[in-house]
Amino acid sequence: MNAFRPRILVIDDEPQMHRFLGPALEAAGYEPLRANNAREGLAAIAKRAPDAVILDLGLPDMDGKEALARARSFYDGPILILSARDMETEKIDALDLGADDYVEKPFSVGELLARLRVASRHRLSDIGAAPIVQAGELRIDLVKRLVSRGGQPVKLSPREYDLLAKLVEGGGRVLTHQHLLTAVWGPANASDVQYLRVFVGHLRQKLEPDPAAPRHIVTESGVGYRFIAE
Repeated sequence: MNAFRPRILVIDDEPQMHRFLGPALEAAGYEPLRANNAREGLAAIAKRAPDAVILDLGLPDMDGKEALARARSFYDGPILILSARDMETEKIDALDLGADDYVEKPFSVGELLARLRVASRHRLSDIGAAPIVQAGELRIDLVKRLVSRGGQPVKLSPREYDLLAKLVEGGGRVLTHQHLLTAVWGPANASDVQYLRVFVGHLRQKLEPDPAAPRHIVTESGVGYRFIAE
């Protein structure tokens, strides 16, 4: 089946940490992304939201807890804190600010990957999205990032998949043009409604039995779109 590698942003100023984590994440089926400081990381999240963030607290340009709070103001994906700080108050503060979990340095790759999987499942549960969504002939696995229609894999571009996932995670709610554009393409593209229409058209061609009369990706005129599973 056509699988999309979940994108994991690692925000850490230590080159050796990126050299260590990059191959480990790739071997586990992820696409590692790199940011060397807080501002690079926040900009990367805003430009195109990753599937999860691994954030070091000891950053050179900003305290990691401040970076966490800023990220949480516009990003709702999993955030794992990675730090050598072993004080209990540091962990509590990070969790209260919205971190999903806290991993101390030094750590094992197996533990980190396990915590990453758990955080991803919890986030899907928090937003009310089932890990696997069945919609007629469509089967969408939000954890493994697999899409099939009638048992056959559907090839989507990464952006097409990101858009579909956001619609599915909406759980039948209407998602505005601005919400979808910001979530998938970043705040700089929040007003480009025509661009969104083009991608919705691509999804309908690939997923709908009759793209001219869509059953699953439904237009709410002048407002946005909703995904209907039934």
